[in-house]
Amino acid sequence: MTVTMSDATMHIGELADRTGLSLRTIRHYDEIGLLKPSGRTDGGFRLYTAHDLERLLVIRRMKPLGFSLEEMAELLRIIEARSGDRADAEREATAEVLGRFVSEAHARRARLQEQLTMADEFIERLARL
Repeated sequence: MTVTMSDATMHIGELADRTGLSLRTIRHYDEIGLLKPSGRTDGGFRLYTAHDLERLLVIRRMKPLGFSLEEMAELLRIIEARSGDRADAEREATAEVLGRFVSEAHARRARLQEQLTMADEFIERLARL
């Protein structure tokens, strides 16, 4: 698919700037199929849309919680199945899996919060020395 610059797209550099991820990381996600560009310029440069940006932000938010690439891909499929004009049956079929992701994200966040609390205690102890 060739997309023209007038289609509200961005090159990989702008996508990297807007997400705080490296070009290398974004290219890796392309190579493994996690985030394919929506198009390419006539010169072959990757082009991304606002939808691609949103997908990448989901990935970026899952990363600190320790979700695997496979889990990221699964959640992206679920989000896509639940988006916009999808049938109610599709939304229902994904509700349970989405609920598991929500529960798991809460559990992982709680573990991170515990680690932050311990880090704060450590810093306070060091500051008192």
